[in-house]
Amino acid sequence: MKKFIVLVTLLCIGSIGFSGFTKIETSLDGYKIGDTATDFKLKNVDGSLVSLSDYKKAKGFIVIFTCNTCPYAVASEDRINALDAEFKEKGYPVIAINPNNPNVQPDDTFEKMKEKSAEKAFTFPYLYDESHSIYAKYGAKKTPHAYVLQKEKNKYIVKYIGAIDDNVRNGAEVKNRFLANAVNELLQGKKVSVPETKAIGCSVKA
Repeated sequence: MKKFIVLVTLLCIGSIGFSGFTKIETSLDGYKIGDTATDFKLKNVDGSLVSLSDYKKAKGFIVIFTCNTCPYAVASEDRINALDAEFKEKGYPVIAINPNNPNVQPDDTFEKMKEKSAEKAFTFPYLYDESHSIYAKYGAKKTPHAYVLQKEKNKYIVKYIGAIDDNVRNGAEVKNRFLANAVNELLQGKKVSVPETKAIGCSVKA
């Protein structure tokens, strides 16, 4: 009888441990629509540290995980500049974050980021996720992988996750601007009609 009780107890403990592990694994998938996104303090290519809280007048943010090297990210650079030009003055500035580890992808060093920013005349901060922790919290798996956050009572609520548009390879052939549509709907006080799309790009090299 005692052996039976011990066995049942061990099985229960094992079930609790497994359940807890499953929850942790789920949380590593990143944010879902409606979640509160974390702020961060990451180094910009100009050497300054940038946080969402620095933008006192912002209504929200366009956060895009991108890099120097992925062909899909490179094909999106002009579009990201255009998004910043379109929405920064309306209260939704772009913040780009490089999640890649230069030990895995040598051309994604901070020095190369500075060169890329100057070459493409980026109008937005290009931040280095040196600890590779922010992309994991957000759940970014591709470059580019985009998030739209709306500021609500000093919290950053996730309103859109996914692709910039429907043709990551060729900006001239875009038919549906998913990200821009989401921001415009938020600016009009509407609910985002397409809150999630599939991000197409290279896997994060962390």
